[in-house]
Amino acid sequence: MFSISQDFAPPFKLIAPYFMLGSFFYLFSSLYVFFFGVDDLSFLDMKVISFVHVFLLGFVMMTIFGAMAQLVPVVLEVGHFGVELFYVIWPLLLIGTLLMAFGFLQSPALLPYGGIVVLIAMMIFVMEIFLTTLKVKKLNVVMSGVLISNAFLFFGVIIGLVMALTYAGTINADVGSLLKAHVYLVIGGYVAITVMSLSVVLIPMFGLSHGFSMRPLEISIGAMSVAVILVVLSSFVVSGVVEYLGYSLAIISLLVYFYFVYSIYKTRARKEMDVYARSLIFSYLSLAVSLFLGGAYLLSGRETLLLATAWQMFFGFFGFLITGHAYKIIPFLVWFERFSPLVGKQKVPMLADMVPKRSSSAQFLFSSIGVSVVLAAILLQSDLWLKAGASFLLIGALAFVRSVFYMINFR
Repeated sequence: MFSISQDFAPPFKLIAPYFMLGSFFYLFSSLYVFFFGVDDLSFLDMKVISFVHVFLLGFVMMTIFGAMAQLVPVVLEVGHFGVELFYVIWPLLLIGTLLMAFGFLQSPALLPYGGIVVLIAMMIFVMEIFLTTLKVKKLNVVMSGVLISNAFLFFGVIIGLVMALTYAGTINADVGSLLKAHVYLVIGGYVAITVMSLSVVLIPMFGLSHGFSMRPLEISIGAMSVAVILVVLSSFVVSGVVEYLGYSLAIISLLVYFYFVYSIYKTRARKEMDVYARSLIFSYLSLAVSLFLGGAYLLSGRETLLLATAWQMFFGFFGFLITGHAYKIIPFLVWFERFSPLVGKQKVPMLADMVPKRSSSAQFLFSSIGVSVVLAAILLQSDLWLKAGASFLLIGALAFVRSVFYMINFR
């Protein structure tokens, strides 16, 4: 378990907009599901592409950037190279995400502008993280993973900008080949490896876990890195062997990571089954389901299975991993800034007191049902089930937004 020091933490007013905007984009993504029919569900459909960018850029990336702004200096025990830059990143990412979302739906001419704004935001983030890590003489496995993931993010965004220029008609490139590289660089290379790296800090900290081996995490990050490189190579040098070797390594990486998280869970001292613990259980069960569906897709080649894999990975695994951690991270940051100076002087709340019980429970219940019903709708190709799942997701997302603002404004 890594030591955590708050001495180098940035002010909460810097972090808060990332979590607030992330919750709104989670709500927007849930609402978006209403506008799909099962006939629209294709990775080449513009509505699907717009939805994926809203969810990944607006919710996943926005929240991860906020968490990284807090965790990187805390884990490294050094100050940010330029902490003020994080005041610039979220407005740029917000503008770029909206431009790209509307560009895919209404006006492809907006895509280059949205892509450039997103590129600027992410390049500022990547360079700030790299320059911050230069202050450290020896990197641990967490920061090594973060550096690897940010390198993949850099190339993924560059390829994404090329694709945006192609959609806008500015240049001519093979979007089909670039899409595979873009998806794996961003999702496998950045999101997955970042999640792996940060989970070894957050899950043991909130579960009070000790005595687990770091070796599975090192194997998992290494295998995913090689997998991403192989899939990207197969996008430019057509080779089915290299491509499927990359897919297989990615599955192996996630299976090893699944075992690693289980080993952390088995060594935990805190046994309470709060909304955080339930969210993590659902998240990792979703990962297991996604891996099963992904393996079935590789054997059958059915696009429906690939869509189901992506859905369960995005809204099931990433979604619940992020929302679950929000119930721990936000109260911790608010408590440290507002109440830690009062310790010993007056009565202060416990972290558990800062989590709204009813709305957090409602969010977990309705969102988990919604994710499961939409998964069934994709597999059964049912419009009725899709709308029913979207209804549950929307109620869960509204409860999540309410919970986030309650925790941020807790007095």
